[in-house]
Amino acid sequence: MIQENLHKISTALPEGVALVAVSKFHPVERLMEAYNAGQRIFAESRPQELAAKVPMMPADVQWHFIGHLQTNKLKLVLPHVSLVQSVDSLHLLVAINAWGEANGRVIDVLLELHLGAEETKQGFSEEEIIAICEGTPSPMANIRLRGLMGMATNTEDMAVVERDFERIERLYNTIKASGLEGFDQLSIGMSGDWPVAVKHGATMVRIGTDIFGAREY
Repeated sequence: MIQENLHKISTALPEGVALVAVSKFHPVERLMEAYNAGQRIFAESRPQELAAKVPMMPADVQWHFIGHLQTNKLKLVLPHVSLVQSVDSLHLLVAINAWGEANGRVIDVLLELHLGAEETKQGFSEEEIIAICEGTPSPMANIRLRGLMGMATNTEDMAVVERDFERIERLYNTIKASGLEGFDQLSIGMSGDWPVAVKHGATMVRIGTDIFGAREY
């Protein structure tokens, strides 16, 4: 089933749109089913779960972190991931830069725009993201700003979802047009709304349920 799901989604995605398999709450056995079907990018949202799974999976897996990351958990996440998709505060950004400096690493990150209607969602305002991309506060040598991430409003009304994606697409295009080096990733779209995200410039979609089914724990 996982292999069939991956094939169905992969063949529907346009060239250049990466499929990120959201593997949180699923056991390694199911991740290996996806791996054996050709999937290489996996995303986790809990530091302890990520750190436990990494040594049990093949070395060529690319790990992304997509959850709210507390600064006291950086050591569980940053040694393993190729991308932190969910940088949602200046405090976290500064802490990641400091970790990178201390460990001789440059960390690729996406800035999370507070996109949906829910007040509980994390993320920056558009003005904050523009300021960071313009180098305010001073540029951070151990951070590479690769793009934006966002989650649409939790609703079945696709018109609302589309407006959310239009908003982040406009911001992404504005920053990209400014010439910021390496800024080329827009992570929007999940199970249920990823086709809409692709219409609005997604370069990667984060899909869990449509690949793995309902979570197992």
